[in-house]
Amino acid sequence: MGSDCASGRHFVVIGAQRSGTTYLRTLLDEHPQIAMSEPASPEPKVFLRDDVVGHGWYDATYFSGAADGTRLGEKSTSYLEVPEVIERVRTVLGPATQVIAQLRDPVARAVSNWQLSTTHGFETRPLEQALEDNLDGPQEWDPAKTSVSPFAYLERGLYARQLAPWRDAFGDRLRVLVLEELLADPTSGASGLATTYSWLGVHPEFRPPSLGRQVNRSRVEAPRLGSVLTARLRGYFSGSDGELETFLERPLPWSRQQ
Repeated sequence: MGSDCASGRHFVVIGAQRSGTTYLRTLLDEHPQIAMSEPASPEPKVFLRDDVVGHGWYDATYFSGAADGTRLGEKSTSYLEVPEVIERVRTVLGPATQVIAQLRDPVARAVSNWQLSTTHGFETRPLEQALEDNLDGPQEWDPAKTSVSPFAYLERGLYARQLAPWRDAFGDRLRVLVLEELLADPTSGASGLATTYSWLGVHPEFRPPSLGRQVNRSRVEAPRLGSVLTARLRGYFSGSDGELETFLERPLPWSRQQ
């Protein structure tokens, strides 16, 4: 892996999967001072590899059309689940790299993850059975077919555990957004665009054309979860949600709703 570090021009969006990160990527990419890596789909997932040859190659490969001075961003949600990515990002892009993690109500995220896995043919079980099986423990999967498990419906929502090594490595260069906050107050809220744009050092008043438009909608409908299973799932996530609230220093939207 190369060691020619960049000088703070880069940022990465690390997830979580099915938390509106495609929508966020769209809003970032529409800003005239930001260029997001191409293609948008499938995600580049560059740093899942251990042979990245340096930021010069990285820029030439994924940002060849970017204007001088623009911020360069990559969105690959798998990164949140693979701790080895952290040192690769620091080595190739430099320790000044900024990191954005967008999260979502972990129960809603789990349902959306089931919809995605069903759409792609990985999942054949009904929603409640898949989640109940996952409550019993991690589910086996084939790493030759996907970079991360298509069945980690619940583990993927333990955000506090996944964010901890990123926070240790990047400190205040890690920004955590919450999808529900972005949707409720898309400009000036705690996860709003104005504060995110400002944090990235670009014009905060820009209003992207896709603001408020739904993207990446699931093609599979999900049944409503029963109250007993929902309560079990809330209990599963309660400890992690509490740690996340401490880290963010504010209540989570789904905690307030409960």
